[in-house]
Amino acid sequence: MFWTSYLLAVLALILAWPVPVLLSRAQWPARSPFTAMVLWQAIALAGGLSMIGAMLVYGLEPIGDNLIAGLKSLAGMVFNNEPTTALGFWHLFALSAAALLTAHLVFTLLLTYYKIERQRRRHRELLALLASPSQDGPGTVVINHDSPVAYCLPGGARSVTVLSDGLMAALEPAELRAVLIHENAHLSQRHDLLLWAFAAWRQALPWFPTTRLAQTAVNSLIEMLADDVALRTESKGTLIKAIAIVASGSSQPALGEFGGAQVGGINGNGAVQGLGRGQELAGGQALSVGGAVVEGGAVSATGGADSPRTTASRVSRLLSPKPPLTKPVRVLVLLASALLLAVPTALLIVPGLLG
Repeated sequence: MFWTSYLLAVLALILAWPVPVLLSRAQWPARSPFTAMVLWQAIALAGGLSMIGAMLVYGLEPIGDNLIAGLKSLAGMVFNNEPTTALGFWHLFALSAAALLTAHLVFTLLLTYYKIERQRRRHRELLALLASPSQDGPGTVVINHDSPVAYCLPGGARSVTVLSDGLMAALEPAELRAVLIHENAHLSQRHDLLLWAFAAWRQALPWFPTTRLAQTAVNSLIEMLADDVALRTESKGTLIKAIAIVASGSSQPALGEFGGAQVGGINGNGAVQGLGRGQELAGGQALSVGGAVVEGGAVSATGGADSPRTTASRVSRLLSPKPPLTKPVRVLVLLASALLLAVPTALLIVPGLLG
């Protein structure tokens, strides 16, 4: 168990710094966004598992030859009031840290979900008052505003895509189709779940460079995935023009005072970022749409500090396309992702199963 804890600690350290830094600087993710997304998820899960596992295994080392035996001995100490003299100060510290970190991560995940759901509910109530149904398809509504805005609000059967009058007036029919396809891709591929998980991870560990890099990368990758869906039926020129028009709305802060309510691509009201870059408001600030001022509104396309970079990378990707990764390379990356999850899991569980 002694060496297992150190191996897990080394793996956690590698996944916390050099690996995400190198991956964030790599150029290949834009060529195969889905493959890169899987790798980022594997890094996050394996890193967290290794970090908690290293502390847990180290703490249990004096009372068991493997994790399962150590947990049984610890359970005996807790529930049967057995003596804990075998555990030194640092072992108790490691066990406490593992328990606190696990509880912190789970609590932050649930709290982030609760906040997003509450803000989405408020956002739907505002849309019910201020938006009107669109003729461009079911689940699409229009708000009365001159700035070009497009975003989607996830919610299962209640999911809705929101467009502005200004956007519809500025876009040609093909460009509008590209916007709608892009937003529907966010909804159908459940990008909100990815954004929620990585947002919670960053909220829980904001001092880790991994969390910031992963969140930024995921925000960009889901946009590229939605772009790829739009490209199946629309031309690159059409999509590029649509991105540029929607992104131009970011220079017109007519929707109210800018706030800091965005959480990893999900804005303060739970909306998922969309085709271009728009405005967003803090959950309690005023939003002016069509002459009405309401509280807790947010209109966002991508938003956030990294949106200009994300938009630029998407346009560059469309203007200077590179071939996707070859199938052998994609398979290799997916196998590496699976291996990242398998190694810490095996180090923790297999010794106990082997007795």
